[in-house]
Amino acid sequence: MIELKDLQLLTALARHQHFAKAAEACNMSQPAFSMRIRGLEEKLGLSIVRRGNRFQGLTGEGQMIVDRARGILDDAKALDQEIAAARGEVTGTLVIGAVPTATSYVAQLIDRLHQAHPRMLVRLEVTTSLLIQQRLYDGTLDAGVTYSDSVGRDSMSLQPLYDETYVLLASDEMLAPFGESISWHDAASLPLSLLEPQMQNRRILDRVFADLDLRPEIMSESSGFMAAMVMARAGSVATILPKALVQALGPLDGTRALPLVDPEPARPICLASVERQPELTTIRALRQVIAASAS
Repeated sequence: MIELKDLQLLTALARHQHFAKAAEACNMSQPAFSMRIRGLEEKLGLSIVRRGNRFQGLTGEGQMIVDRARGILDDAKALDQEIAAARGEVTGTLVIGAVPTATSYVAQLIDRLHQAHPRMLVRLEVTTSLLIQQRLYDGTLDAGVTYSDSVGRDSMSLQPLYDETYVLLASDEMLAPFGESISWHDAASLPLSLLEPQMQNRRILDRVFADLDLRPEIMSESSGFMAAMVMARAGSVATILPKALVQALGPLDGTRALPLVDPEPARPICLASVERQPELTTIRALRQVIAASAS
C-alpha cells in the first residue's frame, strides 16, 4: 500500500524537478530520498521517474500518481483540521503566498488571525503573482493574496480584499517643489528605484508610464521595497509604493509620501484559494477574520 509519506516525497520531486532540492525540502538526505522513490517504484512494479545523468521528469504513470496524490494529501490535511475543529480548536499550518505590494496587509491579517486562533501557525511566502497561481494549483500554497486579474477562475475561489493605489515616497528636499500630490509626469522626471521588471507591480507602473508616453529614469531595481525606501530616505532616489504599505509603516522621518495623480490607477487585490469540499478549517478561519475586519 502507498503511504502518505511516499506521496509527499513524490509531489515534492514533481515540484522541484530535482532530487537534491526535493530531498532538502523534505528534510532528508538525497540518498535516502532517492532510495525511498526507488522503493516506491519496486512496490508498484512500474517506473515513476525518467532517469539519466540528471532528473528528466516523471513518466506518464508517475504524473498520474502525482495528480491523484495532490488530492489525497489535501483530503488528509482537511481531515486533520476537521478533527481538531471537532475538539473546539483551529490548529495546523496555513501557508499564504503574497505579492510584495500586499505584504503589509497580510502581516496585519496574520496578527489578527493569531489573536483569534493562537494555535495556528501561519507561514508567509512573498513571491510573484505567477508563482502564486502555480503553487495554489500544485498544493504548496493554501491561499494567495494577489492581483485579481492574475489568477485563473478555474476551480479557484476569489475573495475581493481592497484596491491597490500608489504614492511616491521621497525626501522632503526632493519633494519641496511639489504640493500635496504629484503627477506621473513629474514623477518620471525624478530618479526612481522600482521593483524588478518581472514583478507584477513593476509591470503595472511601466504600463502607466507607457500609456502617458513617459520614459522615467530608473536608477535601481530590487525584488522588494526595503532598499528603495532606505535610498529614498537618504535623498538619492524616489520610489513608488502601494498606499497600503505606507499607511501600515507610518511616517518615515525626512520623507513625504504624495498621492500619484493624473491618472489615479487602482488594481484589485484578492484572496485566492483552490475550491475544496470541505474547505480547510484554516482557510475558513482566515475568511472569518477578513470578514470581521471589514465590518
